[in-house]
Amino acid sequence: MSGVSHSLPLRVYYEDTDAAGMVYHANYLKFAERGRSEMLRSLGFPHRKLGTEDGVGFAVRRCTIEYLAPARLEDTLTVDTTLTGIGAATLSARQEIRRDGELLADIDILVACIGRDGRPRRIPSALRAALGRDGPSDRASARHAP
Repeated sequence: MSGVSHSLPLRVYYEDTDAAGMVYHANYLKFAERGRSEMLRSLGFPHRKLGTEDGVGFAVRRCTIEYLAPARLEDTLTVDTTLTGIGAATLSARQEIRRDGELLADIDILVACIGRDGRPRRIPSALRAALGRDGPSDRASARHAP
């Protein structure tokens, strides 16, 4: 599997920036969250449906972000999300935030599927089918493949 992919365009608003007019570092994580949420929504699995029908949600377990260049007020950005691995109760993804093709932030993330009690739960079978089960289970091998 090359990975389920999704692209989300967004604009940088005043509220996203610091006093210098650059995107505050924590806001890249918000942009990435929107990208993952919209990827799930595009597959027919919005968070509300997962919560009410399946009793599950996702929580970030691990995240690594490399900031390469700043985004600025009123920039138009693209959040590209590519699923890179599916475990029993985890999803790993690579997310790239770009401006006009220039990579600004490179994110590797692992999210865990959890129940209402906060304990790990298997990814619902319908979501697993929509995502495709035959994919890399090792995040590093997927990213560094030729």
